[in-house]
Amino acid sequence: MGGRSRVAAQMLAGKGFVTVYNLSGGFKAWDQKAAFGPVDQGLTLFSGSESPREILTVAYGLESGLRDFYQSQARTVNSSQARDLFQQLAGIEELHQRSIFEQYLRLTKAALEQPEFEQQVAIQGLEGGLSTEEYLHRFQTDPESLQDMVSLAMSIEAQALDLYTRVAETLPGQQGRGTLLEIAAEEQRHLQRLGELMETTAGAED
Repeated sequence: MGGRSRVAAQMLAGKGFVTVYNLSGGFKAWDQKAAFGPVDQGLTLFSGSESPREILTVAYGLESGLRDFYQSQARTVNSSQARDLFQQLAGIEELHQRSIFEQYLRLTKAALEQPEFEQQVAIQGLEGGLSTEEYLHRFQTDPESLQDMVSLAMSIEAQALDLYTRVAETLPGQQGRGTLLEIAAEEQRHLQRLGELMETTAGAED
């Protein structure tokens, strides 16, 4: 109804932020686009009792799902620009996979190569907990539109950031929470890179 956001706005103003807005009536008064879906979207991927090792394995699987999605789209689109974009997005996911794998090695001290590790990982969907079909149906994106696809990628990364942050709040162990928050921080960096990519694609399609 706007009460909590008013307090948040006052706190921000108190910290020196000059341009702060609060919507009268809160979310109930909002009549534009809004997030949708169940509050517990994707939480079933984690029981809350996973070890840091298990958390990293699940996260790696989600990264694999998204990488495979981008690679499959790169094979089906007609536009060379769209194909290059999908390959670039897949490359970003591969970098995050490498980061998660290195985290796994630091944690377990295992003598393991990445391809060998990947064979042990089950792909349970894309980042954020939805399947490829669910994402495409929900966002109704045009695979040939660069901006549409970067926007979709940003939506997926934001969903993943939200998922990892919320799961971290449910874990009793400090180490497990720290593992998830480190992955969430990586998602924030991905969002920043995608924001830069959005500016590039905007210029390409103008």
